[in-house]
Amino acid sequence: MMPDSLPGTYPFLARGGEMGALIRAFDWSATVLDTPDHWPQSLRTTVTTLLNSEFPMFLWWGPELIQFYNDAYRLLLTNSDKYSTALGQSGQESWANNWSFVKPLLDRVRNGESIRVDDGVIPSFCTNGPDTIYGTSSYSPVYDDAGAVAGVLLIAHDTTSLKKNEAVFRNLIEEAPVATCLFVGRDLRIEVANEPMLNFWGKGRSVFGKPVAEAVPELQGQPFLATLAEVFETGKTYEAKASPAWLAVNGVLGTYYFDFTYKPLRDANGDVYAIMEMAVDVTAQVLASQQLIESEQFTRNVFYNSPVAKIVFVGEDMTIRTINENMLTMIGRNESVVGKPLLEAVPELVVTPLMERLKRVLATGETYRNPGEKVNLVRYGQPYVGYYNYVYKALHNAQGKRYGVMVTATEVTEQVLARLAVEESESRLRGAIELAQLGTWEMDIATGSVTYSDRIKSWFGVDGLKIDVSASFNPIHPEDSPRIEAAIQTALQPGSSGVYDEEYRLINYQTGDVRIVHAQGRVLYDTQGQAYKLVGTAQDVTAERQQQFALAQLVQERTEELAAANEELAATNEELYSANEEYAAINEELEESNGLLFRSNENLQQFAYVASHDLQEPLRKIQQFGDLLKNHLGDQLGEGSMYLDRMQAAASRMSTLIKDLLSFSRLSTQRNTVDSVSLTEVVETVLADLELVIAESKAVLQLDILPAVEGDRSQLEQLFQNLLSNALKFHKPGMAPHIQVRAGLVTFDQLPSGIKPSRMAASYHRIEVADNGVGFDEKYLDRIFQVFQRLHGKSEFSGTGIGLAICEKVVTNHGGAITATSHPGQGATFIIYLPV
Repeated sequence: MMPDSLPGTYPFLARGGEMGALIRAFDWSATVLDTPDHWPQSLRTTVTTLLNSEFPMFLWWGPELIQFYNDAYRLLLTNSDKYSTALGQSGQESWANNWSFVKPLLDRVRNGESIRVDDGVIPSFCTNGPDTIYGTSSYSPVYDDAGAVAGVLLIAHDTTSLKKNEAVFRNLIEEAPVATCLFVGRDLRIEVANEPMLNFWGKGRSVFGKPVAEAVPELQGQPFLATLAEVFETGKTYEAKASPAWLAVNGVLGTYYFDFTYKPLRDANGDVYAIMEMAVDVTAQVLASQQLIESEQFTRNVFYNSPVAKIVFVGEDMTIRTINENMLTMIGRNESVVGKPLLEAVPELVVTPLMERLKRVLATGETYRNPGEKVNLVRYGQPYVGYYNYVYKALHNAQGKRYGVMVTATEVTEQVLARLAVEESESRLRGAIELAQLGTWEMDIATGSVTYSDRIKSWFGVDGLKIDVSASFNPIHPEDSPRIEAAIQTALQPGSSGVYDEEYRLINYQTGDVRIVHAQGRVLYDTQGQAYKLVGTAQDVTAERQQQFALAQLVQERTEELAAANEELAATNEELYSANEEYAAINEELEESNGLLFRSNENLQQFAYVASHDLQEPLRKIQQFGDLLKNHLGDQLGEGSMYLDRMQAAASRMSTLIKDLLSFSRLSTQRNTVDSVSLTEVVETVLADLELVIAESKAVLQLDILPAVEGDRSQLEQLFQNLLSNALKFHKPGMAPHIQVRAGLVTFDQLPSGIKPSRMAASYHRIEVADNGVGFDEKYLDRIFQVFQRLHGKSEFSGTGIGLAICEKVVTNHGGAITATSHPGQGATFIIYLPV
């Protein structure tokens, strides 16, 4: 059995007669151990194969093609008398009359080709040409100790008796001097394989009888299985040179290269029943060739002749292995940087993320691209700011292992600066639109399509970028739609001002929410004076209109109250005037008080308007201008960015404070409605609003069945909204909030001392909201229900200090009282008493 490669050198064989004498003197019944010592090991091994094989074999060896053959082959010779004289002679001497037939076959095999002839002529010694002895013959190259082709092995057999001689054929494959195996059936079951082939696969004899896809699973995804199936189907021999294969040898997956042949075997009916594979390992030659090609192409074509800047780094410290002239010019250095780590050669890059990106590409093999990145360099000693498109690509050696990174870069400073100028102009326009909280829209008059900005699409509830004009009216309130359509048609009429300015209501497709918007637009005309587009903006004015409506209602209510009070006062004045002149003075005082009350009403109305509009609007602009400054100048502000953040946070707190003050004020000025209100439903509504906070904090809530009380539902929702929000907000760090809402009944004489409800009743509902939060010191109990009182810093817990004051106001409005018990770090319990 011939190994993959043999050590040693190939000695010069004796010529003609000398070798022939050795061969003829050789004891052919002996083993390989009796062969002459000066024979090459490869020849000794092959001769042993000949002697021990029962299958016909013939060997031409050496430069003169000295002949060896066994007794099984001799039976095929028509002139057996030449057996003793031909053995050990050169091929040309014995095949003088047939050399033109034999020599071309031998030359092809000596060039590394394997030839198989099915049902062909088997060469034999004769004087008048080859006899008609038919069968299957296989010509294979045999390698010497140095790995060069030194001989040609002919294996011959009768194809009709192949199945009968399966044991002989198996032995032939196992003893073949090259890696050989046999796949049988459509599932390509491994029937037999010799040791060289098993070594190639890295497997043992346990693979026999298994389909090759199962026995050698690493072949999955490689082309070999599909090629074997194609050979089985077509019956055509397949040959490949230096084909890569990924195999697990000794448990290690590696890449190997082979010259191999897939030869289909046919049965007596001419059908393919098996495939024989013969393979030669040429990994060393292929790797050497690849390394040479890689080195030459890398140096000559890819790198120095590249029109773009290139540099190669190797190792974890990204040492510069090579760099072309364009890259040297780009970084402003000379060739002295070669051999230095990147950060030593270009130290100004220490503050950039370039090193981390290079290491990530080396570690993962993923290509990294970054277009138009800003980089600060020192070029030829002068600071320089440039913009670059660059690509980081991992480099692999012949074994597929990553060893470095190649960077390709192109300077695009001029293009980027031009683009930034355009973007800055567009940004100013977008900033103005965002500052005014406007949405934008365009109507293409020719196609009838309308394009909306994201803000308007969110108002409408539409997902597409464009919708038909008729569909664009769908969100508009049915009462407003005819008026808006007529306004658009008017603006498009020839000779009109081309201006569109309307306010209308719209209904969101998805939520059903009603919104009031103020839309303005202008018609655009082409060079022929034809209208081709209507463009405009829209602003959400819902909050302003609702505030105006609420203020108008409040003024109306207070005016009615004042009118009624005036009527009562007038009647009283008449009675007092008729009774005593002293009452006249009292009437004057009452009229003065009435005037003060009227002015107080006006002041309250003005306060509500200022709080809802004049104060909120400047705050919104502060926040919006702050956002613009941060977005556009954030990189240049330095510590100023922190001041912007603090300014915006202060504006946000002030906005929240105004809203809370307005809510607190309304509790005193709004007329209460007295209905039966289920506190269970109130708490469920509040919990629905707090669902996201509850989920994020992983809070646990336990709720008793709560009673129904007489009161104002909206005020009671404010009460529990503030109490439950506080219980969720003031929780201990790292601990999930645990909140209990309990209910009970107490009589008047069971009220704790110090509890003074605003309305007397025989009994009261006692409702507790308890948590496991940070708690507070009870010495501050009198303060916590006052306006603007905080026990924690605003950086620790957000809030305005008005929430509990609102709670006390709501409870007082409903004739009850509120108190609390707590200890620092042990949670707090707020107790509400409401009359039954």
